[in-house]
Parts: sequence; structure tokens; C-alpha cells
Amino acid sequence: MTGDHVIAKYQNSRLFRMKALCVLLAFVGLSVAIPSDFVFPPLENGGKNWALLVAGSNGWGNYRHQADVCHAYQILKSHGIPDEQIIVMMVDDIANNKMNPTPGKIINRPEGDDVYHGVLKDYTGLKEVAPDVFLKVLQGKKEELAGIGSGKVIDSGPNDNVFVNFVDHGGPGIVAFGRKLLHALDLIKTLDDMHKEKKFAKLLFYMEACESGSMFEYLLAKNKNILAVTASNATTSSYACYFDKKRKTFLGDVFSVKWMEDSDKENLNSETIEKQFKIVKRETNTSTVCQFGDMKIDSMTVSEFQGSSQSNQIVYPIPDPNVGAVPSEDVDLHINMNLFKLASTAEDRKYYSEKIAQESMRRGKVAPLIQKIVSIATNSNNRQVERIMKARMGLFRHECYKAAVEHLADTCPQLELRQQFGYAFKHLYAFVNLCEESVPTETILEAITKGCSQ
Repeated sequence: MTGDHVIAKYQNSRLFRMKALCVLLAFVGLSVAIPSDFVFPPLENGGKNWALLVAGSNGWGNYRHQADVCHAYQILKSHGIPDEQIIVMMVDDIANNKMNPTPGKIINRPEGDDVYHGVLKDYTGLKEVAPDVFLKVLQGKKEELAGIGSGKVIDSGPNDNVFVNFVDHGGPGIVAFGRKLLHALDLIKTLDDMHKEKKFAKLLFYMEACESGSMFEYLLAKNKNILAVTASNATTSSYACYFDKKRKTFLGDVFSVKWMEDSDKENLNSETIEKQFKIVKRETNTSTVCQFGDMKIDSMTVSEFQGSSQSNQIVYPIPDPNVGAVPSEDVDLHINMNLFKLASTAEDRKYYSEKIAQESMRRGKVAPLIQKIVSIATNSNNRQVERIMKARMGLFRHECYKAAVEHLADTCPQLELRQQFGYAFKHLYAFVNLCEESVPTETILEAITKGCSQ
């Protein structure tokens, strides 16, 4: 055999082994990771990835919201987005809460790994986790945040991509934010201003909240390089999942768990936003996952927003979060119902029975009070009252609605809107309907004042 034949045989054999290795790698998938120091090409035109992660709630019963956001941080970090380009807003009252059986740790699924370790704490506490701070951070208004939190902002430019993940309670045209409310009109104005000021190349917004579709429906333009993906449509709930007996609360939210499960296990450099959306929509059977805005972004890869480095994290199958999931506004009730079922003593059963009764009474006050306000606002027009209490109209008169809801939150403490009482949020559609039926704003405000003072 000549030297040329030996070389040819060696090259053919080497080529065969390389092909076989590629097939093997494709077959085992996640079992073999690309080296951690391998870096994929950056965004076009030298752009950067920026991310703003927000859990707007507080309290042990809302454990899941901060767990979702901490998990999201771990995903972005493992895919190569540096801390200086990630901003985290959360009250931070969960990890070291006296009710936490694993102090300093937060999990997002049953028997899951700690997702709290290493998480940034740029803005914490109820004063810093607020709508005005959020909008300033998003717009990059660093000078207006002097002395507040870390002072970090989304310092993005025309070549950068921005990813926003918001998790909390919601209602028609609002999401809760500590003791305050973020209104759809204010969010959309901020996004429009950012587009005009060339603050991003593309912006992707994932929102976990009840009726989160109402924050973008009829408002988010289709030609401004912004795509919003919401846990629910404009009229239905998002769902909490994974009730944990040890922690006595829910660990996650179905939509958030689903998109993060997908980002944990997929190759984000080949998976498109559209593919992730379709997977999450199909596998979230508790709520209607929706998209709004610029659908051209669907063709982009997930890595263009969540980072392109290969993650070395080991991914394990997770339990189906749809099983045992409950509407977000019913979480407090279900926590006590579950604990009643788990109670092993007569004393504990009595305690949780009383808690269930208290929660039922708390909920029972909502509809009658709102109906009374509606009746006052409509001069006791019974047919109109019935229509307003049943209909689910689209929200267009945002200024009227914002004024009504803010006055209601300040004037009717029994509805606990400032305490993020999700069950009361679900009934705010009545004020959407009052506005859409052209009841004057002043008439609605006067009815709220009178109805809540009686």
C-alpha cells in the first residue's frame, strides 16, 4: 500500500469517526455539554443583551413570584449574560423569612435546587420595588435613581436587545407592584418612548399575572420591535403550581415554570421565540398564553434575549405544573384548604377551618361592595347594574379607569387592593364597564367615595 493510500485511508477513517461523534452528540443531547468557555458570536452590530427581572409582590403566600424571578436570573446567568447587564427587583422577604424551613434558600419546583444563591438584589423592599422605579430603570434614567437601590438601569442603545420578565398579581389593565399599581397606559407609554429614543433593537417582554393580556391588548403596536408574551389573555387568571407541604405555599407559576423549563433544556441558539411560545402555550393548559406586538420577533432565537453561551447545568425532568395548579387569586384559600387536609390534630384542623372561614368572609365582601358602587354610579338602573356586573368589555378609556381604580384603592381599604388582594382585582372589570359605558369619571369617583363610606 502506498503512502498516499495510507493517508487517504486515515483521513476517511477520521472523517467517519468525526461524523459518528456528531451523531452521538446529537443523540445524547444534554448529556454532553459544549465547553463552558465556548462563546457564541455576539449580537449584530456589537449589541448587548440587557435584562430586567421583577417580582412585584411580598409576603410568604407569594413565595412563588420571587422563586420565578430567581430562577430566571439563574437561566440568564448560566447563558452568559453578565451581572452588569442584569437588573433584579424583588422585595427580598422570602429567603430569610421566619417561615422558610431552609433559610437563605428558595426553590422553584418540588425538591428543586436553590435558585436564590448569587441573585442580584438591585432594588429591594416596598419603597424600591415600585412602578415609578421600574419605569425609570427600564428607560435608563440613572440620574433620577440616585440614592435608590443599586442605581443600575437598562443602559441600552439602538443595537441592544432587552428582555423583561415581570411576575406578580394582575387585573384588568393593571399589575400589582408592592403597595402600588402599574397601569397599562403608563407601561405602553414608556415602551413607546423607548422605541422613539432608540433604546433597543428588539425588546421581549414575558409577563406572569392574571389578565396580563390586558396590559398589551389594543395598545402594543405591531411595528415597534416589541413582542409581549403573557401568561393569560385579557380576562382570565394565571395559575400557581407546586404546593409544597414543607413550606406551606406554592413554589411556582405554571407559565413561568414552563418557559423556564424550556430555556433550561433547549439549545437557545437554535430555538426560536416562536418555537418556545408554541411549546409553552401547548403545555400550559391552565391559562391561555398569548402574544402581542411585533410578530417578526418570533423568528429570532431565544439566545438573542436570554444569552448565547452554553449552559453546563444538569437538567432533570420536572413534575407537570398543571397538576394541582390553582388560579392565582385563589392561592390564599387553597393554602389553608390544603393545610386543613394535612392537619394531624384536632387543634390544627380547628385553626385552619377558622382560617378558611375568614378567607371566605374576606372574599364575600367584594362583590356586594362593588355592586353597591355600581348601583350608585348608575342611579340604581337595575338593568344597567346587571349588565355592568356581568359583561367583560374591552378597555379603551384608560384615563377614566386609572382614576377610578386609584381612588378605589385609596378609599376602600376593605378591598385590600394595596395589599394585592387578587380576588378583589378580579372584580375590577366592573369599573372597566362603567368607563366604557361612558359614565362620567367624576360620577364614578363620587360613587366610590359614597359606597365605601357607608
